[in-house]
Amino acid sequence: MASAAPNPSWVDTHAHLFLLDDDEASVLERAADAGVSWLVCPGVDVATSEQSRALSARFPESVLWSAGLHPHEAGQWPLVRDKIAELAQEAAAIGECGLDWYRNFAPREEQIVAFSEQLELAAELGKPIIVHCRDAFKDVHDLLKTTDLGERAVLHCWTGGSKWTKRFDELGVTFSLAGPLTYTTGETLQYAARFLPRDRTMVETDSPYLTPEPLRGSPNEPAFVTNTGNALAELWEMEADEVARLTSDAATRVFGSPRG
Repeated sequence: MASAAPNPSWVDTHAHLFLLDDDEASVLERAADAGVSWLVCPGVDVATSEQSRALSARFPESVLWSAGLHPHEAGQWPLVRDKIAELAQEAAAIGECGLDWYRNFAPREEQIVAFSEQLELAAELGKPIIVHCRDAFKDVHDLLKTTDLGERAVLHCWTGGSKWTKRFDELGVTFSLAGPLTYTTGETLQYAARFLPRDRTMVETDSPYLTPEPLRGSPNEPAFVTNTGNALAELWEMEADEVARLTSDAATRVFGSPRG
C-alpha cells in the first residue's frame, strides 16, 4: 500500500483479492487511504492458494495469505491434500475450509473428511485455521472441540446468535465479523456481537462478497472493512479507534503481521 494509513488503523482478516475486478494495487491503495493497514487473502483451492501466495509476494507489507480447500470443493481433497499441505508450510494460515450445510455443493461426508484433515494440519503446523461455517454450527463445534486450537481457530464471517456465540466462546476461538453485522436483518447477530470477547474478535470484508451497509449493491473491497468496524464500535459503545486497536491486535496475535 503506497500511502500511510491514518488512525484508526484496521486489519481486514478475509479478502479474496483474486476475485476482484479492479487491479490489486488500486484496491490496496484505496484500503490504505481508508485506514486499513494490511489484510489476509485466503485461498479456497490449490489454484487460488497459489494466487494468494503470489499476491503476498507482490505486496509483502500489505498481504498475508493462506492455503486451504473450501467445503464446496471438498470432493477434490484426496487429489489435492498433499499440495495443500505443501503450500501450508509457507502460508500464514490454513483455509478457507469448513462445513457448509446450506449449499451442500459437496457431500457432507466429504466435507467432514476435508475439514477434519485440515484441522489436523493446522494443529500439526501450529498455524491458525480460517473456518467457514454455514448452517453447520453443531458439527463445526463438535470438530473444533476435539482440537486444542483455541484462538487459532478463526470463525470467518461469524453469523451465530447468542447460543452458539457462547458455546464457541467456551472453546476460546476467535470470531471474525463481516458485512452482515451492518444489515437491517442482522438483529440476532448484532445482539450476540455485544457479548463477543474483546480480545478475540476481528473484522473482515469477505471481498468481493457481503458488502456492508450503506454500500450494498456494489462489490465489496478491503476499504469497506471500516463500515463493519464502526458498526461494532457502536454495539460495543466504544470509540472506533479503540475497536480498531483491539481487532487489529487480535489479528496480529493470531496471524502474525506482514510487517514483522
